[in-house]
Amino acid sequence: MSVVKSPLSESDLKLVGEALQGALVDLVDLSLVAKQIHWNVVGPRFRSVHLQLDDVVVTARQHSDTVAERASAIGVNPDGRSATVAKETAIRSVPDGWIKDTDAVKALVDALGVVIGRMRERIDVTDAPDPVTQDILISLTADLEKHAWMFQAESA
Repeated sequence: MSVVKSPLSESDLKLVGEALQGALVDLVDLSLVAKQIHWNVVGPRFRSVHLQLDDVVVTARQHSDTVAERASAIGVNPDGRSATVAKETAIRSVPDGWIKDTDAVKALVDALGVVIGRMRERIDVTDAPDPVTQDILISLTADLEKHAWMFQAESA
């Protein structure tokens, strides 16, 4: 039972709610993965990669809040608990220990690629049922694609 009356039909709410929940999981995990790598990166490009990772963390955290609040606004309970994120994430886990700067860049390119691919699927799915949610997903995907471009340029 929701205390918030949704402006969406029940079927649209289910579809949009799943898209928002998946986006939340991806963004929470992306912020955790980027921070873990940030703490453990080493190598000649340490400083630039270290700072770039924090930019990703900030972006992911800001957008995760927007996504969770959108879910709440339409009557869907957002779930960013660690157990939920661990169960539903599609991002590969980060290895233990120090992470060479080149491996850190590759790990972020891979993680961003997974998240961006899933976000683009959600953009397609939310087109008709909820253009407001779609707009949020488009905006956050643009920011993630910018980070992906910058990390790919870092590895060229």
